[in-house]
Amino acid sequence: MQNIIYDLAIIGGGPIGIFTAYYAAMRNLKTILIESMPKLGGQPSNLYSQKKIYDVAGQFGITGEKLINRLVNTNQQFQYKVCLKTTVLQIHHDCSHYQLNTNHNKILSKAVIITAGNGPFTPRKLNFDYDPNIEGKQLTYFVQNLNDFKNQDVLVAGGGDTAVDWALAINKLANNTYLLHRRNQFRALESSIKSLNKSTVNLLTPNIITGIYLNHQQKLNVTYKTIKIGTEHQLVVDKLLVNYGMINDSRLLKTWHLNLQGPFIQVDSKMHTNRKHIYAAGDVVSYPGKERLITLGFAEGPIAVNTAIEELYPDKRHLAHSSSLFN
Repeated sequence: MQNIIYDLAIIGGGPIGIFTAYYAAMRNLKTILIESMPKLGGQPSNLYSQKKIYDVAGQFGITGEKLINRLVNTNQQFQYKVCLKTTVLQIHHDCSHYQLNTNHNKILSKAVIITAGNGPFTPRKLNFDYDPNIEGKQLTYFVQNLNDFKNQDVLVAGGGDTAVDWALAINKLANNTYLLHRRNQFRALESSIKSLNKSTVNLLTPNIITGIYLNHQQKLNVTYKTIKIGTEHQLVVDKLLVNYGMINDSRLLKTWHLNLQGPFIQVDSKMHTNRKHIYAAGDVVSYPGKERLITLGFAEGPIAVNTAIEELYPDKRHLAHSSSLFN
């Protein structure tokens, strides 16, 4: 692999990275897609495989798993190299190309697009001690299979889009569904909150969980208290799903000599970073007016690819529409 110089190395195999690699291959660039996890897909595949996505054009209500499968299973005419379980540790410029030092080998590329999303991610966990043996059983931080909640009493904790969406989905299968949040207002889409208010989900607000333990029936006793008032309550459920968000690790980005705004890479309207021929797209970037939506990342990836082509190969004819590629 050391002897091959790619036109484009894409770091991050989530939905934006996959589509960016596909688009780059469609533009006839020799492309490699690098992903640190054992499979492609990022958070939609690894954490939210059965969560429905409603804001991707032409894919209304598609699950994360199906979206990734459709992105991966594209026309075999546009091929790109995939490296899994590969983490880029350093990025050095060497003459006319970049050298990417990974945990396995060195990868050479003329340009780089970073589509690392939120970076390596872990769920934000409950902030008190509990029996670790209940994780993955009575307590979970993400949904692998909705049927695990069928005919169960389920408590969902959190107040964002993910918590509200899962509460609504689980409520269709569970005996009883509870949604606990520290505030009376939820930070979710207006349409989701409207559906929540019309549903039979039991709202427990404004409350915070203070303790959990297994009872003699192997059910979960959840202790929670009301904010400000401090009144304590108990609820017995079969399962607790905690959606407090994700913690991302941006330490690697800091070693790549990129201009950062917090954990995000600063880019301009053409997806340039501060380093020549290094671009970025998707949730990892920051610019005025940026929104962290998959659908916007799907546009930013091709912008980055087209910018790279213009700067690497200025004589190459720019093709804005795929319909003009073949006749």
